[in-house]
Formats: sequence, C-alpha cells, structure tokens
Amino acid sequence: MWATASVRERLLLPAWAVFAGANAALMYVVPGAETIPFHFAWVSTALAYGLRPWSLRYMWVTCAAVTIATGVPLVRDANAGVIGWQETTEIPLMALLFLVMVWHVRRRMAATAEACRLAEVERQGREAQRRFVRFASHELRTPITVARGFTELLREAHSEHRAEADIDVVLDELDKLEAIAARLLALAQSDEVALNCEEIDLAALLERTVHRWRGASPRRSWIVDCSQVSLQADPQRLEVASDSVVENAVRHTGDTGRVILRGTARGQVVVLEVEDDGDGIAVSELPRVFEGFHSAGPHAGTGLGLAIVKAVAGAHGGTVCAANGRNGGAVISLILPVGRALPQRAALAARSRSWVPPIAVAPRR
Repeated sequence: MWATASVRERLLLPAWAVFAGANAALMYVVPGAETIPFHFAWVSTALAYGLRPWSLRYMWVTCAAVTIATGVPLVRDANAGVIGWQETTEIPLMALLFLVMVWHVRRRMAATAEACRLAEVERQGREAQRRFVRFASHELRTPITVARGFTELLREAHSEHRAEADIDVVLDELDKLEAIAARLLALAQSDEVALNCEEIDLAALLERTVHRWRGASPRRSWIVDCSQVSLQADPQRLEVASDSVVENAVRHTGDTGRVILRGTARGQVVVLEVEDDGDGIAVSELPRVFEGFHSAGPHAGTGLGLAIVKAVAGAHGGTVCAANGRNGGAVISLILPVGRALPQRAALAARSRSWVPPIAVAPRR
C-alpha cells in the first residue's frame, strides 16, 4: 500500500502510530485528566486517515484498536470513581464521528475518481475526433483535386452547352467538398498549430471580407461599421473566422437581406460582430450553435463554420457568443483580447513550429 507513496506519506503512518500510542499511554498516567490525550489520539487518527486513506480492512482494525486503547483507561477510571460514567460516552461518540468522516472521505474519493474517469473518456473522445477530422480532411483533398483536374479537362474537350452545364454542376459539388475538407482541416488545426500573430487593422479585414462576399451576393446590403480598431491576432485564422460567420449570415438571409459587420474596442478586448436580418436562431439552439457538427434549421450547413469560429477565438484567448437581434436576425460575436494570445498558448506554440495555414475558401463567383 505504501510502496508508491512519497517519503513524507511513508512516514505518516509510523508518526501517527507513535503519537496516538503516546497519548493512549498518557491516559493511564494522568487519571482524571484523560480528556486531552483521549481527543488527541482520535483527532490524529482522523487526520492520518484523511491525509492517506487506508483500506477498509485496515481502517476497521485501526478503529477497533484506538477504541480499545482509549476506552480501557476511561472505563477503569470510571469504575474507580475518578471520573463519572458519563465520560465513557465519549468512546462510542468518537468512534462514530471517525466512521462518519471515513464515509465522507471514501464518498469524495469515489466522486473524484468518477470525475477523473469521465474527464479521461472525454479527452480520449476529443482526441479521437481530432485525429479523424485531420486524417479525413487530408484524405478528401487528394481525390477532390484529382477529380477537379479531370473534370476541367472534360469541360475543355466538350464545348456543348449541355455538357458544360453538367460539368459546372460537378465542379460546384467539388467546390463544396473542397470547402468541407478545408474546414475540417481548420478545425483540426485550431488547437494544434501555433498562432502567427501580428498587428491587424480590423476595419481593413472586415472590408476585405465584404469584398470577397459581395461578388457572390450582390443583391444583399453590406455594411461595415468599424473605425480605428486594431489587435494582435493571426490574420489568416481571423479571416477564416470572419468568413465562417459571414457565410452563416448569408445562408440565413434572403437575396435582398442585410449583413452588418461591426468592430468595436471595449477596454482590453475587441468585439467583432456580424448581424443579419434573417430568421434568427431558435432559443433552444442558442447554447449549441458553436458545437462541432451541430446544425439545425431549414438553412443548415455542415455544422463546422461556427465551430471553427469558436476554435479560432479560443486559440486567441477569446470567446464567442450568439444572440438574436432586437429586430430579428442573429448576432454572432467574437470577443478577442487586444494583446497577444494568453500565456498558456505559448507552450503550445513552442511544441508546434510548422505553420500550415487553414484554407479560407472564398465564395464561388
């Protein structure tokens, strides 16, 4: 039982045995003043068990031994008239208190062990999912690239209008697959690859985002509300996050809808908001919109976009939130620190020096 314990823990049991034994012996030496050594013996026993719980068998043997060792002198002195018999009620009371403490400690140990087990199961599940996502994204990209190359060759070889239309459908579907593979890779890399932070002009980043998406959605009203806001962040990842939020807004608004991109500085954080006037988010779905592979509603996507947004925010030491606008639609917010990523990210950055940027798939024009 003590083979793997530290030196201090190995000394705990003999130290307790000496202390408790000395107090039990002292009870024989000071008739009428047994109360103090009696309680010292029991308190030291409870303390020793609390610091290093014993097996049930050893606990019962110890409890019986301490009860006998401290109870005999009390009964002897009560029988001799040195103390009243009511003093002997301390014997079962202290034993009972010790057993209650043992029950509490063992119950807490069981709860802690179960929490550790569940945490380990969750960690293994996340690791397995991350490995699957990473491998799947790499495996998907190669056949997609090959299929795209041959499809483009077919389009060049067949100039008939019907053939071109059919090939364009195939290319569109390949675009969707490529976007999914890129997002899977971005999600897998979000916690594994070091940040490449630099000073970012948030207004310029939002303008670039709108420029990319305006070509694909020309009928929508695009508004950028941001001025003189800068922060330290990874520009490529932040663009991936902004694209993912904007795509979510485009998916849930009509062709003539409105999308607003805001950037504001609030103390030590910068808030990037994307607001739309679409159908909003069901209240029951608000707590789950940033979960990976979760997608709901008539305009549901792959369930990866907002999960990537959350991962990017977390990599920068920030957070995300979703809400419904006062006049309808949804508001997705990234809250990022103004300075560099939190210190705990430094260890991760040191372990991973090779930067493979996630691919930000621009909207097909």
